[in-house]
Amino acid sequence: MRIGIVGTDNSHVDQIVRHLNVDEAGGDARVVALSGGRGRRNDTLAVTGGIAEIVDEPTGMLGLVDAVVVADRDGARHRDQATPFLTEGLPVFVDKPLARTVEDARALIDTARAHGAPLTSSSALRWIPDTDALVARSAPGGKPHLVVVSGPADPAGDHGGIFFYGIHAVDIALRLAPGEISGVRTDVTRTTVTASFTAGDTRVVVNLVKPGSTEQIPFHGMTFTRESMVQQTLVPGPDYCVPGLEAFLEMARTGRPPIGYGDLLRPIEVLESVATALREAPADVRP
Repeated sequence: MRIGIVGTDNSHVDQIVRHLNVDEAGGDARVVALSGGRGRRNDTLAVTGGIAEIVDEPTGMLGLVDAVVVADRDGARHRDQATPFLTEGLPVFVDKPLARTVEDARALIDTARAHGAPLTSSSALRWIPDTDALVARSAPGGKPHLVVVSGPADPAGDHGGIFFYGIHAVDIALRLAPGEISGVRTDVTRTTVTASFTAGDTRVVVNLVKPGSTEQIPFHGMTFTRESMVQQTLVPGPDYCVPGLEAFLEMARTGRPPIGYGDLLRPIEVLESVATALREAPADVRP
C-alpha cells in the first residue's frame, strides 16, 4: 500500500515514517510520497524513510499513492487538502482536527460518501492504551451519567488555537459519551476554558487548561454512574500515534471507517461552539 503525506511539519509524521518505512511494522504499507516540495524537513524525512517522491502540491501525489494522510497542523486547510483524494475515491486519514468548522467537516464527509472514499479523523489520544483502559474499566458500570476529561490547550496557540490541542480532550470525552450534542456552554477564565454539554443523555465536562511556561497538566478522564466512579491519567507513550495509524491502515484495507461519520462531526460541533465563545469573551478574561 503506497501512502502519501500532506503536511509534513507535524511531528506525527516522524512516527508514521518510522513505523511504516524504518520498522516496517505496518504490513505492506509504506510512505512513498511527501508534499510540500524540497526543503530540509522533507529531505530529512525522505532520507530517513527511503521516500523517493517529493512533490510541490498535494495533487502531485495523485497516481503515485493508494491512500493519504493529511497531517497539516492547521485544520482550516484540511478540506482543500483532502478533497482531491476523496474525489478520486482514495482512503484518507485527516489528522486532528478534521476541520475547524462544521461546514468544512460536513463537506469532507459528503465528498467521501459521494465518491465511496473511506474517511477517518481522530485525536491520536483516542486510541492510546490508557484511553482503552478507561473505556474498558468504565464498561461494567454501563453508560456513564457524567464524563469529565481534562487536558492542556492554548486558545491563542499556533495552528488553529483551541482546535489544535483541545481536540484531544474532546475526542476522548466523546468516545465515552455517545449521542447527539446539545447545550454547549463555554466558561472562560484567564487560564482555563471549560466546555459543558450533553451527548445523548450523558453530561460531559471538558476542562482545557492553558499550559504554563515549562509544564502542562496531564490528560485525565473520569466517568461516573450513580454507583461508581472510574478515573485514569492518560499518558501518551513514545509511539502514541501508532494505534490511530493502524486503525487508518485497517480502514484502507477493508473500506470500513473505524469511526462513524456522525461521530466525526461531534467534536467539531463542540469546538466550533467553544471557539465562537472565546472570540466573544471579554478581553480581560481570555486565556
